[in-house]
Amino acid sequence: MDGLLPWGKMEKKIGRYYPNNGNGLMSYPLSVMLRVHFIQLFYNLYNPAMENALYEIESMHRLANLQLSQSIPDETTALKFRHLLEKYKLGEALLMLINKHLSDAGVQKN
Repeated sequence: MDGLLPWGKMEKKIGRYYPNNGNGLMSYPLSVMLRVHFIQLFYNLYNPAMENALYEIESMHRLANLQLSQSIPDETTALKFRHLLEKYKLGEALLMLINKHLSDAGVQKN
């Protein structure tokens, strides 16, 4: 997934809505929370299952760009991130961006 999705473009799309005050949700870099969100989507994991998977499954830990010495976003943090995406209707914008990226790369036809 690292090479398939346009992570930088997606972060740019969300960046202006993502507060940087260092509390709660914002204590994790946007790149980490975006990847955690997509891992949830890829594996259909509800928030508590996501938190457990990040602790237990090394490949998910690495995909989320988390270090073993770092704390893991908890289920509430994941939920707050999803609410942020919903509040600003960013899910639809990200889907359009991904579809365009895949189409331009020849992976998906319009």
